[in-house]
Amino acid sequence: MHPKSIAVIAHDNYKDAVVDWVRKTQPILKQFHLYCTGTTGGRIAKAVEGLHVTRLLSGPLGGDQQIGALAAEKKIDGIIFFIDPMTAHPHDVDVKALIRLAIVHQIPMALNQATADAVINQIDLELR
Repeated sequence: MHPKSIAVIAHDNYKDAVVDWVRKTQPILKQFHLYCTGTTGGRIAKAVEGLHVTRLLSGPLGGDQQIGALAAEKKIDGIIFFIDPMTAHPHDVDVKALIRLAIVHQIPMALNQATADAVINQIDLELR
């Protein structure tokens, strides 16, 4: 059994929001290993101390696919991905592939703050 881990990703227009969410949920997140795409992970590590953050590649450079591989190998327990629905993304196929893997492998996935709260609270309950 691996340590409890979640992935945290955010599109550019939502990086501030995901950092705020991580700051708000830090008491819960301290018990997790966080896998983050490059820039998001850097912003989180700089803004919130005391978390175990592993930075992967930037999303467009393969980070989304690295998270997908972790999901397929059941090495993460949830995915938090603050998606920008109003902006076109050149790596949209990678995002869709990540969503598909989360569905296929039954990995809880949150796409905004409301669902992120629900996912992290459920995983936290399961840890107790």
